[in-house]
Amino acid sequence: MARYIGPVCRLCRREGEKLYLKGERCFTPKCAIEKRNQPPGQHGASRTFRKKVSDYGVQLREKQKARRIYGVLERQFRRYYADATRRSGVTGAVLLQYLESRLDNVVYRLGFASSRKQARQLVDHGHFTVNGRKVTVPSYLVKPGDKIAVAEGSRKSAYFAELDKGLKSARTPGWLTVDPRQLSGNVMSLPTREQIDTPVKEQLIIEFYSR
Repeated sequence: MARYIGPVCRLCRREGEKLYLKGERCFTPKCAIEKRNQPPGQHGASRTFRKKVSDYGVQLREKQKARRIYGVLERQFRRYYADATRRSGVTGAVLLQYLESRLDNVVYRLGFASSRKQARQLVDHGHFTVNGRKVTVPSYLVKPGDKIAVAEGSRKSAYFAELDKGLKSARTPGWLTVDPRQLSGNVMSLPTREQIDTPVKEQLIIEFYSR
């Protein structure tokens, strides 16, 4: 599966804000936004003082920001949008539900990884099961009632052996529950818009695709 493999700090600088793509590093002075908050490239500093951005440009940047936060490429992101338009409810909120329901995002939300990128790698390497069955597809969409757990063969690794200590202090969203001792979590429901703290203005994304 295709994926972005370049420097992720470059993506934050392009959007002009923290996208929290590097986990704990984003909360330290080493964060690229803290050190050099300007667009990447030779003329990055001069682009900071550009003229007013068009409506299309604002919508495009919001769409790109959402894609980069969740680590989704354009073709798949457009498919999520198309599916969201066919479901009942507010299209923007449904789109975010799709993104939040991805297995790699749920692993991140449960506290099993410090970033979505790390969560994607852990899932890809077969470290998690859904309802007792190993799943290695990061884009797998979980459903209410699903149980996500660390695979039995992965529990003895140094990473997961120390993980339960951090899980006890992790902030888990209300639509998920986590059991630190069992290294597992449950999907209680699909998230409402109020339960999704991703800094995205989804209406701008809908306007972009509706042009």
